[in-house]
Amino acid sequence: MPMTAPSPSEPGSTPPAPPVPLAALLARPDLGLRLLSGPEDVPLHWVHTSEMADPYPYLLGGELLMTAGVQLTDPAHYVERVVEAGAAALAFGVTPVYDTVPAELVEACERHGLPLVEVPPRTPFTAVARALWRLMAEARLHELRRVTEAQQSLAAAAARPAPVPAVLGALASRLGGRAVLFGADGTESAAAGREVPAEAARALRDLAGVLGPRPGGPASASGDGGGLRLAAYALAGGDGLTLGVATERRGPGDHTIAGVAVVLLSLLTAPHRGADVTVRDGALVRLLLGADPAEVAGTLGPGPWTVVHARGGDGTPFATASLAAALGTPLVDAGAGAAGADGGTGAGPDAPGRARPGTVRLLLPSSSPVTAQEGWTLGASAPMAPAELAAADAQAARALRRAEASRAALVRHRANGFAALVDRAEAAAYARGLLAPLAEPLAETLRVWLSLHGSWDRTAMALDIHRNTVRQRITRCAALLDRDLDDPDVRMELWFALRAQ
Repeated sequence: MPMTAPSPSEPGSTPPAPPVPLAALLARPDLGLRLLSGPEDVPLHWVHTSEMADPYPYLLGGELLMTAGVQLTDPAHYVERVVEAGAAALAFGVTPVYDTVPAELVEACERHGLPLVEVPPRTPFTAVARALWRLMAEARLHELRRVTEAQQSLAAAAARPAPVPAVLGALASRLGGRAVLFGADGTESAAAGREVPAEAARALRDLAGVLGPRPGGPASASGDGGGLRLAAYALAGGDGLTLGVATERRGPGDHTIAGVAVVLLSLLTAPHRGADVTVRDGALVRLLLGADPAEVAGTLGPGPWTVVHARGGDGTPFATASLAAALGTPLVDAGAGAAGADGGTGAGPDAPGRARPGTVRLLLPSSSPVTAQEGWTLGASAPMAPAELAAADAQAARALRRAEASRAALVRHRANGFAALVDRAEAAAYARGLLAPLAEPLAETLRVWLSLHGSWDRTAMALDIHRNTVRQRITRCAALLDRDLDDPDVRMELWFALRAQ
């Protein structure tokens, strides 16, 4: 049984959209493409046009290479180089150089099993490229919808009375196969989904054994057995527990869906779970499902709680699960909108207190220490009561921005100091009047600029905008407020007002 333990992929080595089968392009009647040799089910990751005599140095692999044969002098050698580069298929445009596809080129492609597509004179190469990008965008949208629905289904299953079998059942249903939870000794702890052949069951158990409880071992492995596609995933903090999945085929979003199940199962199987922890975790799952913090404040307990925003890792659910385990919390929200951090306001992703795309949010008891984690940048809120989670989330978001701007591994929200001596309601009313002329994004730009001591470059980095845009916005703020922003007293007053607001 062939098995592979994935190594970290190089940045940019894979496209941000799932591949599209060549058959999907061939099915477009407006393009008029015709398959001359090779299979039509090869996946296309991208498209590239080249008239080089040897395109090998310019190919990444997996692309549809298009050419009109301007420098085609040796078709056999040309095809050999294209195959060596890992191109998925070759598209040859007839006219103006050739009236037909050269027979030598067709023979060479047949010999190497390389799909060869004839592009008619009426179809420009750009039309083929545009069609492929549109098909990839449609596939990406379909994948995102499928993953989102699966996440909701798995999170709902985790909130049921028997959560582990429910999560396994939801996962098996979503992937159309079988999901098995293996113990450290390789025995089945729980399973769900349709039965698989004995050969596949043994191969899946062996694949799970590749991971095992070894520190620093691979987090996942994949292979084939019994005519099925197999995958195994190590649970974080689960005493050597492993999730095994067997399916007839492997879709683009299957790995992400399985990763969500790994996070939830790592939470549900964590050792030393008392009754109070189980009740708390149920509340955290409700937050994952989008519940308002006020609805679960009583279940969470008196607190206090700390909200942490994090960016980094390798972009996989396993990295976020490991981060959560290291910080001692089961709640992982890898996108804006969950965990109820905005209190249901529906604010945009750039609004204060909302997590930006790619940000992981965690909620943990303030008794659990927040420490810097390798490969991550963290921003932590001050300890807050459950009813103040929205404010804590805003603090964590600002702390993360400060950490990124200062290139620090961890930044904690600092207490108000002297500002705490001022009545909050009175300070907020004054702040609203003082800052009334400033609409977003001016107010947020001023807040970040002041927090970074008037640094144009660091503010631009924190807000992900050009430094000239920062200058324009700050100049506009000074004009609207009719204040000298070079005056330290003015800066201090505005900073307190922004904090009070």
